Amino acid sequence: MQLNEKFGDYLLLEQVGIGGMAEVYLARRTGMAGFEKNIVIKRIRPHLTEQRAFVNMFLGEAKLAAQLIHPNIVHIYDLGRIEDSYFIAMEYVAGQDMSAIIPKIKERGIHLPVEYALKIGSSVCEALNYAHNQNDTQGKPLQIVHRDVSPENIRIAWTGTVKILDFGIAKAATQMHETKAGEIKGKLCYMSPEQVLGKDVDRRSDIFALGCVLYEALTSFKLYSGSNDLDIMNQIIDGRIYPPSYFRDEIPARAEEIIMKALHKDRKKRYQTAQEMQMDIDDFLAQNEFTPSNMHLANFLKQQFKDE
Repeated sequence: MQLNEKFGDYLLLEQVGIGGMAEVYLARRTGMAGFEKNIVIKRIRPHLTEQRAFVNMFLGEAKLAAQLIHPNIVHIYDLGRIEDSYFIAMEYVAGQDMSAIIPKIKERGIHLPVEYALKIGSSVCEALNYAHNQNDTQGKPLQIVHRDVSPENIRIAWTGTVKILDFGIAKAATQMHETKAGEIKGKLCYMSPEQVLGKDVDRRSDIFALGCVLYEALTSFKLYSGSNDLDIMNQIIDGRIYPPSYFRDEIPARAEEIIMKALHKDRKKRYQTAQEMQMDIDDFLAQNEFTPSNMHLANFLKQQFKDE
């Protein structure tokens, strides 16, 4: 795809990502009286458009995700097909993903302040709780589960607002790969034990994944690492975890308790809802000497990336 190429009503400005399922572009939509708006286009890779089951799953999940209107969830503006390409048009959030923030902080030889990590965690919990509890027009639970809460899908805007990306994508991606002899794909290091074992996942799997992200944000170490996928999967199923204070001894005991509860191998012993986890995080922050605002988070982020 060439830079500045028309795609329906959109002008594709720059390719910002490509994966096994989709190509991602920064794009611009123009309208009457000089109206312009930057957005993100996520377009299904050409070879997948021929897999009708996958396309149906992708469109169905994206329709559900488009119903999610929340300040901590990236909004879907449009969903459709242009020529042979299925796509989603999403809100553009100027900022950085946690996948860039965590290594940047490590590179600078500092730690993410515990208060900032938990502030981010509280915002993600709020978004997850909202999505997990959505009903259809008849009041029936939609049972939305993100399935891919990971550093790449948590974005911090330059304003300090925390946004979750890609609701409605992971289930379709999983469906696509399940046709290959049960092969498990995805961001393995953030998958729950039940997800790795191929069991049905529910909201508690998202809570586990958030625990993985917060663990990594606080310690600068991934919760699981190994020489190959099978090694990592065995570690996840085994469920033995070094507490965050093993790597960073100044982490408060209460903050560690919150993360370790989210990471419990037995999902019955985890937080049962994102709201429960958020309440514990917010209680911790309220009792802390310093409770960060979005402005504090924004200033911290800008300091880390000032050279860029």
